[in-house]
Order: sequence, then C-alpha cells, then structure tokens
Amino acid sequence: MPHASEMARRLARDAEAVCRHYLSNGRRQGRYWTVGDVRNTPGRSMFVRLSGPDSGPGAAGHWTDAASAEHGDLLDVIRERLGLLEFKDVAEEARRFLSLPRPEPEKTRKPAGRTPGSAVGSPEAARRLFAISQPISGTLAEVYLGGRAITSLCGATALRFHPRCYYRPDEDSPTEIWPAMIACVTDLAGRQTGAHRTWLAPDGSGKAPVETPRRAMGDLLGHAVRFGVPCEVMAAGEGIETILSLRCALPATAMAAALSANHLAALLLPLTLRRLYVARDTDAAGDMALAALTERAEAAGIETLALSPRTGDFNADLLTFGLGTLRAALRIQLAPQDRCFIPDD
Repeated sequence: MPHASEMARRLARDAEAVCRHYLSNGRRQGRYWTVGDVRNTPGRSMFVRLSGPDSGPGAAGHWTDAASAEHGDLLDVIRERLGLLEFKDVAEEARRFLSLPRPEPEKTRKPAGRTPGSAVGSPEAARRLFAISQPISGTLAEVYLGGRAITSLCGATALRFHPRCYYRPDEDSPTEIWPAMIACVTDLAGRQTGAHRTWLAPDGSGKAPVETPRRAMGDLLGHAVRFGVPCEVMAAGEGIETILSLRCALPATAMAAALSANHLAALLLPLTLRRLYVARDTDAAGDMALAALTERAEAAGIETLALSPRTGDFNADLLTFGLGTLRAALRIQLAPQDRCFIPDD
C-alpha cells in the first residue's frame, strides 16, 4: 500500500480531476482551483494549486483557505469533503479514485516518518538555523542582492547568511552544501516561527544551480519575513526580493514578505493597521492573493490599495528602470498622505 505522502503525490498529478470531482462548486482560475472552502461551499476563498513540484513550497495539490487559515493536501480535501474520521477510510476513497489495487495484508510494517525527537523542517530547526547564521553585511548574500539592484539593507535584521547550508534535492539524493541567504519568518508578536533559504552560487552572482533554490521551513501560514514594525500603514507582498525592492523606494515603510501567493492571501494583519498596500505580482496567483487579502482586510476595516509593477514584479521594475523611475511610479499609486514616505531623489 502506498504511504500517505505517495498517495497525495499521485492525487496531485491529476489535481484538477480531483477538484472537479470533490470540489465541484469551484472553478479553475489560471493555475488554481478556487472554491469557498474544503467542504465544497461555493465561493473563492480557498485555492488549490493545480501544478508545481511533487513536494515542498508550491507543490501541486496543496491548498489554503484564506478565510479560515486551513491548509493541507488533496487527502485532506477527501477527508473533509466526505466527513471521514479514520485515515483507512480516506485511503480507501483515494484508492478508489485512483483505481489503485487494494493492499495485501502485512504481518509487519516498518513505521514511516521521522525518528522520535527529530525536528527537520520544524520551527525549532528554523530557529537553530537562523541563530547559527551570520549578519548579512559583507557576505555573499549582500553580493547577491546587490546584483538584483537591492542595495538598501539598513535595518534588514531579518536577513542573515550561512556559508555552508545543507541542500538535499530529494529523500533519495545525497546532501549538498551551498552558501545561502537565510530569512527569519515571524508572527505578529515577533516570535520566530520559520525560516526561508535562498541557496546561492559560490560567488554570489545568482542563485545556486539546483532544482529548487528557494525553500521555506517551519510554521509559515499567516506569518512573514518582516522589515520594520507596522503601526497604521504597511506594505505586503509575496517574495523577499519584491519587498526589498519596494523598501529601496520606501525605506521608512514597514513591510512583510509572505513568501508565496497562498501565504500572502492568508497573512495575519496587525490590529493597529489602518491602511495596507499589497504589492501584487502580475499573474493569476497574484490576482487571487490580492483579491483574498483585500477582502479580509476590508472586512476588518483596513483600507487596502494595490501596488502594481510595470513588469512581472517590483524587482524586475527596479532592475529594468532604476530606482528613480520606480519611485515615480509608486508615488502616483500611494494615498496622498503617504507620499511623504518616498525620499526626494
């Protein structure tokens, strides 16, 4: 009998068919299936990724409900949609859908999963990784960001550098070692809940030549990589480089990088917030994240304004047009009372 992870991967390979069968009140929007919730209520606050890698961030079949902060994979969809309590029943239904053979009885089975006490990918492991990393100043991470035209890193204490960070392509591959930029993921109270790794080329000229040079670990949903302390105004976006590019133009504004469109839609917002700027990426996932976060923010009485790049994202704008042009483009998108946040050129 396939393990749960393998069964989830098999379902994810045909994610749209799974969604059409179990979440029939939804519809496809770009690379996502949108529906009201995991119990098939009409609406659009839940979105299921229809394509992506087999595992890790952005994996196909992973879903998030921006309204409830629930998340999971397609096995969870089957469980919740049909109200199943026992995993054997969920597995049986998944096998029926996939037309897998029934399992043969086994006398013994080696327990799956990690050994007791292991914390791979846990918040504790994320905290340890960040603690043993070094400040970013003068490191290859600073070189890498400079190559992305990001040179304003004052106060960017959420970023660090590790010269020999482990990278493992998959469970069956040997461990590699690459330099990496490490970002601290925190909750609204400033407690670290996770970490994000960007593996780098040995000279810092770009990302490492590996299949997935960016990975996150720990508890991410609702949390973010944060720059500055928000009061009444803040900006939020998907990627770290997107937010760092905005920060070059608006250095006095508190900002948060949620790390993905799914997590941006589910970002938890400070109680003091009165106006939120959402730095959107120009793709279907970015549009859905903007819509979901705007709906949640405005329901909480927070004015929400979109910041739109001229290219695919704000780092591409910064690289293509330069800082002066980026500031000019942002100035006309800000509320009049916030234009003072843009320094004079």
